[in-house]
Amino acid sequence: MACYILQLAGLSLGGIGMVGTVAVTIMPQWRVSAFIGSNIVVFENLLEGLWMNCMRHANFRMQCKIYDSQLALPPDLQASRGLMCAASVLSFLAFMIAILGMKCVICTGNNVKRFFLLMAGIMFILAGIVVLIPVSWVAHVTIKDFYNPIVNTAQKRELGEALYIGWTTAAVLVAAGLIFCCVSCCKEKGNHYRYSIPSYHTTPKSHHSGRKSPSVYSKSQYV
Repeated sequence: MACYILQLAGLSLGGIGMVGTVAVTIMPQWRVSAFIGSNIVVFENLLEGLWMNCMRHANFRMQCKIYDSQLALPPDLQASRGLMCAASVLSFLAFMIAILGMKCVICTGNNVKRFFLLMAGIMFILAGIVVLIPVSWVAHVTIKDFYNPIVNTAQKRELGEALYIGWTTAAVLVAAGLIFCCVSCCKEKGNHYRYSIPSYHTTPKSHHSGRKSPSVYSKSQYV
C-alpha cells in the first residue's frame, strides 16, 4: 500500500512538472523591462520569451510579436529553445512510461513494471536537469547585463516569472524522478493464496459387492 501511495505521489509530481515545462517553454515572461529610478512613470512593459516578445500597456492590453529571425536572438535564448523543447518531450515520455509501471495497470508483470518505474525516474531527473540549465543560463546573463555599466539603462532587463516557475518545475521533476527510482526497488509483501484444482477420485469396483464406493472430494488450500 505504501508503494502504491508513493507511485501516485510521483505520478502527480511528474504530471505537474510536465505541465510546468510546457508552460515555461511558451511563456513570454523570461525577461521583463527593468525600470530604474524613482521618478519613472510606467506606461508599458516589455516581455521577452523564447518565441516572441510582448508589450503590456497600462490598460492591461498586451500585444505580442513572433521573432522575425531566429539567428538574431542572443545565444542563450537560441540554446534555451532547443533545451526546453527536449525537456518537454522527455517529461512527456517519462510520464507515459510511469503510467505503464503503475500498480493498477495489469498489462505487464511486476519485473517489467519496476523497470518502467526506474526508467521513468531517470527520465524525470534528466528532464529536471535539462529545464534547470536554460533557466539558470538566462538568469545569469540577465543579472550580468543588469549590473554591467556599459549596457544602456533602456536595455537592462530583470528576471521574469517564467524563470521562477522554471526553477520550481525543475525541482518538482527531480523529486518525481527520485520517488520513482525509490519505488522501483520497493517490494510489498502480502498474503498469497493458492488453490489446487478440485479432484474427484473414484475407487475401482469391488469384486465382492459389485457396487461403487462414494466419490471423495478433496480440496487443498495453501496459505
